[in-house]
Amino acid sequence: MDNFFTDNEDIQLLFENTDLKEIIDLKEGDYSDFNKYDYAFRNAEDAKEGYREILKLMGEITAQIIAPLAPEVDEEGAHFHDGVVEYAEGTKKAMEILTRSNLMGFTLPRRFGGLNLPTYVYSIAIEMVSQADASLMNIFGLQDIADTINEFADEELKQKYLPRFVRGEVTGAMALTEPDAGSDLQAVQLKAIQDPNDEKLWYLNGVKRFITNGNGDVLLVLARSEPGTKDGRGLSMFLCEKDETLVVRRIENKLGIHGSPTTELQFNNTKAYLVGKRRMGLIRYVMALMNGARLGVACQGLGIAQAAYLEGLNYAREREQFGTAIINMPLVYDMVINSLVSVEAARLLVYDTSRVVDLKKGYEQLLERTDKPDKELRTTAKYYKSLADLLTPMAKYLATEYANKVAYDMLQVHGGTGYMKDFNIERHYRDARITNIYEGTTQLQYVAAMGGVVTRVMEPELDRMENEFKEEWQKPYVKELKEKREMLNRAIDFLKEKDDHTYHSYSSKNMVDMATKLYTSYLFLKYAPLSDHKRKAMEIFFEREMPEFEKNYKLVTSGKSYVIENKPDLV
Repeated sequence: MDNFFTDNEDIQLLFENTDLKEIIDLKEGDYSDFNKYDYAFRNAEDAKEGYREILKLMGEITAQIIAPLAPEVDEEGAHFHDGVVEYAEGTKKAMEILTRSNLMGFTLPRRFGGLNLPTYVYSIAIEMVSQADASLMNIFGLQDIADTINEFADEELKQKYLPRFVRGEVTGAMALTEPDAGSDLQAVQLKAIQDPNDEKLWYLNGVKRFITNGNGDVLLVLARSEPGTKDGRGLSMFLCEKDETLVVRRIENKLGIHGSPTTELQFNNTKAYLVGKRRMGLIRYVMALMNGARLGVACQGLGIAQAAYLEGLNYAREREQFGTAIINMPLVYDMVINSLVSVEAARLLVYDTSRVVDLKKGYEQLLERTDKPDKELRTTAKYYKSLADLLTPMAKYLATEYANKVAYDMLQVHGGTGYMKDFNIERHYRDARITNIYEGTTQLQYVAAMGGVVTRVMEPELDRMENEFKEEWQKPYVKELKEKREMLNRAIDFLKEKDDHTYHSYSSKNMVDMATKLYTSYLFLKYAPLSDHKRKAMEIFFEREMPEFEKNYKLVTSGKSYVIENKPDLV
């Protein structure tokens, strides 16, 4: 590929055929920026053309510059000497070209120098960066740090830091995890003490662990601001800048994503500033930050899956055994075609989740700007928040699990050679493994999505898509999807009637898998009329996933679990 955007037919199909007008109108407001900035848009049509040109540039940079650097970045990795972290040379080159191309302020408002692009466009960019070099995404993709500052910090902090992010002068990190507080962030103990003479100034003391890009210049830190508290209500969010009091104790020696330094940090009376309100750090700000990070990792998984699929496809076409290219062997072709379908399924869900996140953000901002919002506006904002909160963990789960499966199968296509460092597939296989672990394991995504599944949050969206299916050939598929919706609803009713918390938790995997595959099936049917390829991919997805749906349904509604009921003493 010479361009990861224009040469990817599936991305082109989705981008060109997704109606972004509502998102653009919400993002641009009255389009008054057009009179203030020479790179602003005059209307929605102009904006989409602008998005297209930016993504073309990103597609060219990722394919022609970043991807060729990735093997040497993986081999060299980030360095750590005398408390100082240094990126690999290839990472430095990649960041330099992205900065020179003005691509480090993707979603920030223009008043800070940003491009004011929606999440939908940013997600496509993250996918392409991840396809080129998954480790670079962990630096480029941390623009969410700047987004969080923009959304919740006061104007003084915004003016001080956001232009620096846009100019590429600083990179960011979110410091949440501690040695004794991994996914259980309520257990965070790092202390924040307010300066007695300056109410704006705080001091941080403690240790953070497994911090992605922890050598970043600007950090958002979750800390305990309320002495004597032990739960999430005592935690606040702080912004601090790297200085001599913030010590990098080590960088981790990892399986993959070697270009991205993962650090352990020691805060020694480090100066910091409160972001937003006290006590809201975990309850509001971290949840917003985590949702953005989870969607980013979904895009990362998607990019790795795309790269791994192409490596497997090209090898299968070129490698000959028994007098023929191995792609002609049914079992090999099956792995390749199923990997393609998995990539396209993940892309459908990730992109649609990005669209919904844009609507959520847009209507929430409109709600804040409106003096006397009516009931309809409040209801719309609430609906898209609920839908985004459901789709985000679903997308993270599906894209990252598929990334691991695709990388696994495409290495298998390579045979023994795939196990050697001579081929890129070995790197993709290692890089994929972290995606369904960090920013919340797949098991935590099941838990996060379960509430939205059992409250039937996605029903209105399924109804909306169903009303769009007008072609005669779609009717049998619509009938099948309606049957599956009824099955999912019966399973929900069954769990409610059973009223068993342990069984409810145990069933979350099967329930969320049913809901995720159902929603993705609707998306396939929505885009299938646009190309013969998409229709064939949809048919394979249905053939593959509908039996699994029925299996999950039977497991949930059986009301039985040998593991729960007997707790066999096997370990």
